[in-house]
Amino acid sequence: MPSLAPHTASVPPSGIRRIFDLAGELDDVIALAIGEPDVPVAEHILAAGARAFMADVTDYTPNGGIPQLRQAIVEKLARENSLTVDLEQVWVTVGATQALHQAMGLLLDAGDEILVPDPGYTTFSMSARMAGATPVPYSLRPDSGFAPSIDELDRLVTDRTRVIIVNTPSNPLGSVLDADQLRELLAFARRHDLWVLSDEVYEYFTYGTPHVSIASLDDDDRVFSAFSLSKTYAMTGVRVGYLVTPPGMAPIMRTVQEASISCVTSPAQLAAIAAITGDHQHVADAREHYRGNLEAACAVLDERGIHYLRPNGAFYLWIDMQHATQGDVAGWTEAFLLRERVSVAPGSAFGRAGEGWIRVCVAADRADVIEGLRRLPAPHGTIA
Repeated sequence: MPSLAPHTASVPPSGIRRIFDLAGELDDVIALAIGEPDVPVAEHILAAGARAFMADVTDYTPNGGIPQLRQAIVEKLARENSLTVDLEQVWVTVGATQALHQAMGLLLDAGDEILVPDPGYTTFSMSARMAGATPVPYSLRPDSGFAPSIDELDRLVTDRTRVIIVNTPSNPLGSVLDADQLRELLAFARRHDLWVLSDEVYEYFTYGTPHVSIASLDDDDRVFSAFSLSKTYAMTGVRVGYLVTPPGMAPIMRTVQEASISCVTSPAQLAAIAAITGDHQHVADAREHYRGNLEAACAVLDERGIHYLRPNGAFYLWIDMQHATQGDVAGWTEAFLLRERVSVAPGSAFGRAGEGWIRVCVAADRADVIEGLRRLPAPHGTIA
């Protein structure tokens, strides 16, 4: 048979999905590996989607999305992200995953390089490889407070570098970059004439630290921003996100949307309108639920002497398990799952700098989170 395109062999598999699939084969697993909100979707969102299906609102929509949804996003961006855009800069996508993939398809060619955070979300590197480009990791390390180093970034740039990905709040770290740090990253991008691709999926979940959209600080139109309804409204399976582009991209965006998805499903978009324009008390309640779970989880880890990064955003804990993993955290997480029936994500799935660390999702029943963390070996405990 004919061979696949050579670049497909370079796309790494997801280490998170490996654990997810293995856990699905077992009984009585405490699931803390996947970023799946445990709160229900609000009734008014479900009702909007259900009404659309029952009324047979199932036709194609414009490539960019239903105009009412795009307008609702424009108003949301102005209200909550200090970002003034017009409707033709907003493109409804199949989750933020497609938004990120779409942006990379626009900005990268075979042989180009893209700077990706390490640790960073798995699809950053996967999508870059699918475009035939090379992801170049930039370090987020404990000794620098898990913040990017501009000096390191300057050293990593080559004549093939085209894009830098910025992710705040961070998945997997839960760290949040402030306005001054984002201005430094923009200045770096200007100095090297790079595009900036901003992942803001966890924008609504910060704790004592405001979320800042880097595009709101941009004055020369180099930022693409990816957003999602999945985490905010617990709509992970509905698959609605959006990409916000610099001005002037409408003609090419219509073309690439048509070539890749045509459009997002009509009922999903009507549910999205209800989510964005409706009452947000359920979002505030979810944030407090996650905050409470994080505080309870941190108390367990403090009590047991296990080192971790205290997050300012998202709903994850980044936990140092180097005392137990013997240099193979991926293998250790599988053995831990089989032995203790607790699924956690191996840090190495998020990049080389994640070796020895694990990501734990606290968007779960609090009792399960606490019990799962109590089964982790403490530094003085048994090594798996």
